[in-house]
Amino acid sequence: MSPSRIAPDTLRKPAHLTWQSLRDYVFILAGASIQALAMRLFLIPGLLVSGGVSGVAQLIQHYTGWPIGLMVLVGNLPLFLLGWRYLGGRRFITRTIFAIVTFSLLTDAFAWFIPPAGMTQDLVLNSLFGGVMLGAGLGLVYRGQGTSGGSDIIGRILNHRFSIPISQSYLLTDTIVVLAAGLVFDWEHALYGLVMIYVSGLAAEVAAEGTDVFRTAMIVTAKPQEVAEQILSEMERGVTFLTGRGAYTGEERQVLYCVVTRSEVSQLKALVKEQDAGAFMVIGQAHEALGEGFRPLK
Repeated sequence: MSPSRIAPDTLRKPAHLTWQSLRDYVFILAGASIQALAMRLFLIPGLLVSGGVSGVAQLIQHYTGWPIGLMVLVGNLPLFLLGWRYLGGRRFITRTIFAIVTFSLLTDAFAWFIPPAGMTQDLVLNSLFGGVMLGAGLGLVYRGQGTSGGSDIIGRILNHRFSIPISQSYLLTDTIVVLAAGLVFDWEHALYGLVMIYVSGLAAEVAAEGTDVFRTAMIVTAKPQEVAEQILSEMERGVTFLTGRGAYTGEERQVLYCVVTRSEVSQLKALVKEQDAGAFMVIGQAHEALGEGFRPLK
């Protein structure tokens, strides 16, 4: 091939990858900044421990006065080296390093501008607003294909070495830190810390995956073709035929699978009942739907 035929393709692909990487780092920067603000405005003044390395850093700072951000950075170094092989590819690793460093530096930097008392001394407000901000920041970091280190790394190590589910690993590590907070501060602050952790989990899920909740439907009917035609024509939703076999009868039959919005569930039930009142139907929940009829798959 001549250079003139090769040049356009070789130039376009790196540009696309560069834009994707830039967008990821913007998400991580925004997320780490929000997390650092949550620490300085609500968690640290309210003596609320979020678990993980940052929570341990808060407990140590209570006795030593050492900078929390610096301790978060130092505390993540051995975990990062230990969990290097469990963190995934190079892109995932570099984004995690960027998130940890940014969060650590900003947590200490904001101490110069934000009063030690934060915005309020009300534990309820600190736990709710601190949890929302912390979770929203974490969700943005996840959208940037990074992690905040700490519990994420420990969770991956425990999952790989001991087959402990990552969700249970988070629960284990956060519970240990919160129990320690009860001994260092008091149990009232520890209990509000649990509320804050729960709120932050919800906020992280919304920030990472969005607010849309869709419904998935599995339909076992004696009239699969008729039901599918009604869904296609009346609801303008796609339907997939799956092949199933009844365990009791041993008979093969077609199973319909489709995805609809929450507001369309009632219409779907009515269409199925109209065609086959004896149909068996299971409605599930999906956090995201991508493709034709929904958001584009990017």
